Amino acid sequence: MKPNSELRQRIVRHWPLYAIIALPTAFLLVFSYWPMVGVQIAFRNFNPVQGIWGSPWVGFQQFELFLSSPYFWPLVKNTLVLSLYYLIVSIPCSLILALALNEVKHVRFKKTVQMFTYAPYFISTVILVGMIQIMLSPTSGPLALFSSLLGNNNPPNVLASADSFSSVYVWSGIWQETGYAAIIYLAALASVNPELYEAARIDGASRLQKIRYIDLPGISSTIIILMILSVGGLLSIGFEKVFLLQNNLNLSSSEVISTYVYKIGLVNADFSFATAISLFNSVIGLILITAVNYSARKVSDSSLF
Repeated sequence: MKPNSELRQRIVRHWPLYAIIALPTAFLLVFSYWPMVGVQIAFRNFNPVQGIWGSPWVGFQQFELFLSSPYFWPLVKNTLVLSLYYLIVSIPCSLILALALNEVKHVRFKKTVQMFTYAPYFISTVILVGMIQIMLSPTSGPLALFSSLLGNNNPPNVLASADSFSSVYVWSGIWQETGYAAIIYLAALASVNPELYEAARIDGASRLQKIRYIDLPGISSTIIILMILSVGGLLSIGFEKVFLLQNNLNLSSSEVISTYVYKIGLVNADFSFATAISLFNSVIGLILITAVNYSARKVSDSSLF
């Protein structure tokens, strides 16, 4: 029997399965793989009139311009500072919240805490930035009122301080996203064998000992996988929140790769240079996630791939 005939019979026999995967496959091809053709803009001197294929090929010229640019190291530094700061703080905060909630036996209180910690995740970035600006306003915000009560009539303008930008960005993100991240750890904790807790209780183990010897080893694979994904996105920090909190006074610490790409690509219409920066960002992210995954596979049994 010919291979084409076998394939045709297989499709006819299992057509419901092929119908199920047809739409997601088409979506990936149209919106994920086909746009990759535009990556070549990074290697061309793109002109919208000439189009992608008609624009002259310049090779790695755009990458060389970016690497030799005086903005290169400040952009990388600001991006890494924000990303590493958030990574170092967010993982312990979400893990501690999940472990604490897992020890709560009062169901109603546990659900109430989950609701209050999870609710901020649904606040849009624009609303969140508006709340931050109101809270930290040097004229009418709660910070200004509290400073005036202490006798300080010149409260600090936190949003205009380059030194304070990273803390404002990170801790507002911790408040918004810790509850959502804790749910992943809670789901992992739910899969821990209950007999281990019973044995620990019989042996007289304290709560901290149960967390150390049962909970943490039981969810170690989840922690490693989430850490690998987070490290892979170190240079891909979110654009909206940084851009909305950005101003001329804190620009020295708030200008990151994503905001720079927006200004170069859309505002200045230098599409080739912006595409080259984005491609550089993606390649570095791929290298980071591959390296961390390889290291995790060497030191433990858990890895992403």
